[in-house]
Formats: sequence, C-alpha cells, structure tokens
Amino acid sequence: MSEPVRLKIVEGVAWLTISRPDKLNALDGEMVDAIVPACREIERSAAKVAILTGEGERSFCAGGDIDAWSNASPEAFGRHWVRDGHAAFDALARLAVPLIAVLNGHTLGGGLELAACADLRIAEAHVRIGQPETGLGIIPGWSGTQRAVRRFGPQLVRRMALFGHVYGAEEALALGLVDQVVATGEGRAAAEIAAAGVMKRSARATELTKMLINAAEGEESERVVEALAGAVAAASDELQEGLSAFRERRPARFGQ
Repeated sequence: MSEPVRLKIVEGVAWLTISRPDKLNALDGEMVDAIVPACREIERSAAKVAILTGEGERSFCAGGDIDAWSNASPEAFGRHWVRDGHAAFDALARLAVPLIAVLNGHTLGGGLELAACADLRIAEAHVRIGQPETGLGIIPGWSGTQRAVRRFGPQLVRRMALFGHVYGAEEALALGLVDQVVATGEGRAAAEIAAAGVMKRSARATELTKMLINAAEGEESERVVEALAGAVAAASDELQEGLSAFRERRPARFGQ
C-alpha cells in the first residue's frame, strides 16, 4: 500500500505528493498528521525548493474527506480536525524554502487552503477552483477565511465562500488565484522550470526574503523576528564568551 503523503528529494528539489487518487486526494487525519513531519524533513535536508502536487489528473485535492470528519463530535472537530489541519498547513506555508503548488486537478475547499500555502501556484488548464464548504453547512476551517484572504483578497474569498463561485484556470489566473496556467499534463514540467530558477539564486538570501515577506503578510511575524535576532546573537563573539564563562564557572567578560 502506497503512502498517502509521499516525499522525495532529488537534486535539491523536494517533491511532496498527496496520493489518494481514489478519493480525489481528499485529506483524512492520517494524511494531515503526515504533513508536519514531511515539512520537518524538508527543512533538515539540502532541498532549496519544494513542489507540492496531487496524484493523478482528476484532483489536486478535494479538501477534507467528509467521512473523516462528519461523525466527529463538535469538540473533537474543533480541537483536533481544525487545529491539526492548521498545524499542517502552517508548516507548509512557513517552509524556509519556496513552495510551488502544481494544481493538476480540481482544487476545492481544503484543497484551495492547501494551495494557498504555496509561494507560486501553477494550474493545469482543466482545473476548477472554489470553496464549497458553506453549501455543506461547514466553514472553510483550514485558514480559508484567514490565509486565503491575505493571499487572494477578501472580496474574491467572499465570492467563493459565500456565493459559491467556482473558477476555471484562466479565470483563476486573471483573478490572482494562480500565477500560471499550462496545458493539462504539463504542470510538473512547468514547476521544474520554476524550481530551476529558484536554485540559481542565493539559498540564504531567498530564505531570508521569504521570511520577511511572510512577516509583512502577517504569516509569522513573531517567529521571523526572533529567528533573525537569534541568528545575529548566535554569530556574535559574546555568545562564545558567555558559553565559555558558563562552562568555566566564572563571570562573563563581555566587551573586554
């Protein structure tokens, strides 16, 4: 049995594939739980860019699997399904490396929330994109009213989430939901070209720039500020003096 979330790192590119094609790549609890460790593995690898896609051509991701959450108690739904999904999607959105999403099939509900985590979205020509949750009596609970609003704008999210508008690839491009449209079956190749462009750039400067953009967007201001300040402090001679003083059981002599 194949893994529902597969990670393969090849020549500096991390390929993360949602693989449950018989369910239109709808996410269940096991798949959500697998995203965070996959992101951690990417962070600790030599990857300079990541590509996220779905298995097959019918669906990038059809969102959360209704069978996985519909029988949960309200408490379990809020405490586990929603919060675990946020933890997984936050990990994707806050990857140190740029994330490219290949929308190789329909991108609905949680699938759009998943795509919103990416820094670049490439849609194949046949895809449909929307937020159908309120038609089921539920809300877009994996940051579909938060990150999606920051990245796509509140009025566009209103059209999808409140009025049920569903967009084709070319409409999505014109509205800013996606960054590029390619022919069906050519998404992966287009992502490889984009990834090659990223890898020609300074990895460190790219990482820092992404962190700053995320901070400006309100994605992760506190972590960015402390990570940057911590790196500056860790590079100083005073840290080495402080550690030496601690190990030698003597007062630190800073600035002497």
